[in-house]
Amino acid sequence: MSTAPATAEHLDVVIVGAGLSGIGAAYRLQTELPGRSYAVLEARAALGGTWDLFRYPGIRSDSDMFTLGYPFKPWRDALSIADGPSILRYIQETATENGIDRHIRYGTKVVAAEWDSASSRWTLTVEQGAEDGAERRTLTCNFLYSCSGYYNYDHGYEPEFPGLADFSGTVVHPQFWPEDLDYADKKVVVIGSGATAVTLVPAMAEQAELVTMLQRSPTWISAVPGRDKIADRIRETLPPNLAHRVIRTKNILFNIGFYQYCRRRPEAARKLLTGLTTRILKDEKLVAEHFTPDYNPWDQRLCAVPNADFFKAMRKGKAEVVTDHIETFVPEGIRLKSGKVLEADVVVTATGLQLLAFGGVELVVDGTPVNLSDQFVWQGTMISGVPNFAVCIGYTNASWTLRADLTSRLVCKVLGFMDRKGYGAVVPQPQQGLEARPLLDLASGYVQRSIGAFPRQGDKRPWQVRQNYLLDSATTLRTDLSKTLRPVSGAKTLERV
Repeated sequence: MSTAPATAEHLDVVIVGAGLSGIGAAYRLQTELPGRSYAVLEARAALGGTWDLFRYPGIRSDSDMFTLGYPFKPWRDALSIADGPSILRYIQETATENGIDRHIRYGTKVVAAEWDSASSRWTLTVEQGAEDGAERRTLTCNFLYSCSGYYNYDHGYEPEFPGLADFSGTVVHPQFWPEDLDYADKKVVVIGSGATAVTLVPAMAEQAELVTMLQRSPTWISAVPGRDKIADRIRETLPPNLAHRVIRTKNILFNIGFYQYCRRRPEAARKLLTGLTTRILKDEKLVAEHFTPDYNPWDQRLCAVPNADFFKAMRKGKAEVVTDHIETFVPEGIRLKSGKVLEADVVVTATGLQLLAFGGVELVVDGTPVNLSDQFVWQGTMISGVPNFAVCIGYTNASWTLRADLTSRLVCKVLGFMDRKGYGAVVPQPQQGLEARPLLDLASGYVQRSIGAFPRQGDKRPWQVRQNYLLDSATTLRTDLSKTLRPVSGAKTLERV
């Protein structure tokens, strides 16, 4: 039974999150289904999600903006691998140009979501205002779409470091970068070797005396052009919208081709990557020690460094890489298992993010809390056992927005399907004998730590979450919804003029 008061505001669709995905979802909704009432609920005070939250030095995209950007809004800046402020401006422009900004409600955090089949409605409990004085209110909607990503924006992953209290310097986490941090002419140690770490090292090396990236094991890092010269020529020749489509297609084909090459010919890919890195660093021993992992390329996400800035900082003597394990922090820095002490004035714990399903909102269906780990993901979009609910999950091997946009278009297709059938609610129905697999197929530590709390994917379509945009773009919007979506028993019939 619905817990919402009779006076609660009602909307057709609620989108949670005003980041890259949420703004794209709002565009698709109002373009493909005009007239629907909707709101974008954003817990923070500004739009942009990741690109507003993270303020550490050098923050940038880890994939090209022609595919990370929206298909409906050409990327016009010069750099293909763009800095965070440029990406944030791009999202802000999209929201303003399309009137989406008028639908965003800032400082509004969803803390509970309860589905009632009798009324075919979600009742959302939201908090508004500062944490110490937050007010709770409720609103209802027919369809709930989570575009909040799968990271915990309130807490990063912080492993326990022995002796940390003894360290006399400053410790910071990239997710909560202090604006007044002074690291000029100081020794900096960055713990970690993911995309954040390889971004921080060259950026901080411009001012620091020395930046050391401390990793537990070697990492695949690949130099890529910061500017796409072929894209520049295409943009000089073709109109903006056509140029954007051509460049986007070119980059999609290249990225998928390279990923498939790495997966199908791992030894050849290893030789290619080590050869390129050796050509830049001109030191085979250094590459073998720090940049030749035991795992194959794309077993974990490949780190891209535009214009080889990471390696250039090493060649200038402004940065170094140490592969070792931490024994303990000491007042002057970090003592390693090898006995070596890394002196540090500043330590940056780029140790990764925490995964968090759907922003931590507990879903309740007809009075029963949903155990997400028991459920399956349909078309990478909807969740078995949860009616009228969708989630935006991007690719792990390509730009997030490629899949996010497909997901938003599929949500619009589902809503249109419900209109035509007169269904008040639908839910995916898994077939018998479906073999459960983890939702994300990366071996990365941040994935393995928390993936058990997420719903699972199956071993066959439409329950597989494929990491292939070409296949998904050809099939996702052509799927026969009537075969795997069923109307919810007892749900109110949809009435729409």
